[in-house]
Amino acid sequence: MAIDATHATSQSGHDEQGAHKQIKPLKKRSVDYVLKSGLAGGLAGCAAKTVVAPLDRVKILFQASNPQFAKYTGSWFGLISAVRDIKRFEGAKGLFKGHSATLLRIFPYAAIKFLAYEQIRTVVIPTHDKETAFRRLISGSMAGITSVFFTYPLELIRVRLAFETKASSRSSLTDAFRQIYYEKPPTPSAPSQPKVSTAPVTAVAEGASAAVTKAVPSSGLANFYRGFAPTLLGMLPYAGISFLTHDTVGDWLRLPAFAPYTTIPGSETNSSNKGSRSHQLTAAAELFSGAVAGLVSQTSSYPFEVIRRRMQVSGAVGDGHRLRILETARIILMEKGFRGFFVGLTIGYIKVIPMGATSFFVYDRLKWYLGI
Repeated sequence: MAIDATHATSQSGHDEQGAHKQIKPLKKRSVDYVLKSGLAGGLAGCAAKTVVAPLDRVKILFQASNPQFAKYTGSWFGLISAVRDIKRFEGAKGLFKGHSATLLRIFPYAAIKFLAYEQIRTVVIPTHDKETAFRRLISGSMAGITSVFFTYPLELIRVRLAFETKASSRSSLTDAFRQIYYEKPPTPSAPSQPKVSTAPVTAVAEGASAAVTKAVPSSGLANFYRGFAPTLLGMLPYAGISFLTHDTVGDWLRLPAFAPYTTIPGSETNSSNKGSRSHQLTAAAELFSGAVAGLVSQTSSYPFEVIRRRMQVSGAVGDGHRLRILETARIILMEKGFRGFFVGLTIGYIKVIPMGATSFFVYDRLKWYLGI
C-alpha cells in the first residue's frame, strides 16, 4: 500500500508537471512563432484567393467600368452573363487571368497581415483585461496597413492583368510592369490659357509647377502606388473590422450556451498550449465567424475599394493619365451617382463570404497544427 501510494504520488507529480508544461504560454515574439504564423497566414490567403478567383476577375471588370462589361452591372444575370462571355472569348483560363500575380501578392500580403496582427495585438493587448473592441480594431487596422504597404505594387499589376479583356494581346507580368512604370502623370490643368495673363504671373505659375514636379515623384516607381491613399483609407475599416468581427463572433460562439455545439470536445488543453483561445471552434463555427467578418468588413470599406480600382486602371484606358482621389470620386458620382460607389457589391458579397470563411478557417487550423 505504501509503495502504491508513493507511486501514485510520484505519478500525480509527473502529471502536474506535464500539465504545467502543457499550458506554458508560447512566446509570440520568438522567431519560431513569427515564421509559423507568417507561413499559416500566407497559405490561408492563397487558399482563400484561389476559391474566389473567378468572382474576383468579374468584380474588377465591373468596378473599373470596363467598356465590354459595363452593360452587365447591377444584376445577378449580369454576373452570369459576364462569366459566360469570359469563358466564350478567353476560355476557362480567362476566369483566372491575373491569378498568378494574385498568388505572388497574396502570400506575402496575408503572411504579413496575420503575422503583424499577432505581434501588434501582443503590444496593444498585453493582458486579457485590456482586450477591448477598440484595441482589437486598432490592432487589425495597423496590421492591414502594414501588409498593404509592402505588397501594393503587386496588387496594382494584378488588377491591370485582370482588367484586360483582349485575348489577342495578353500582357505578361513584365509587360504590365513596363506599362505602369512609363505612364505619365496627369498634365496640370491650364485655365490661364484662355484668360489674359501677364508675363510675371505666368512665370510664377510655371516656376511653382516645375518645383512641385521636381519635389514630388510623378512617374517611375511612384506609379506602382497609384490608388494607395484610398487603399489606406479603406484598409482602416476593412482589416480592423474584419479581425474585430471574427474575434467577437468567435467569443460569442464559445459562450457556455453555444460551446457544446460550436467547439471541439477535448480541445481546451491543446488550444491553451497552441494559441490564445481556450477552445478550438468546429469547422462550421469557424467558417461562420470568418464569413460574417468578411461580410461586415466589405460593406464598411467598399466605396474606397471602388475608388481604388478606378485609380489603378486609369492608365490602362483613355490617354494614360493618372487620376487622383477626389477626381476619381467626382467622375464616379457624375457617371452613376451615389450607387456608383457600390457597383459590383453583390459580387463582393458573394466573394467575401467564402474568402473570409476560408482565410480564417485555414489560418486557425494551420496555427493549431503548427503548434502556435
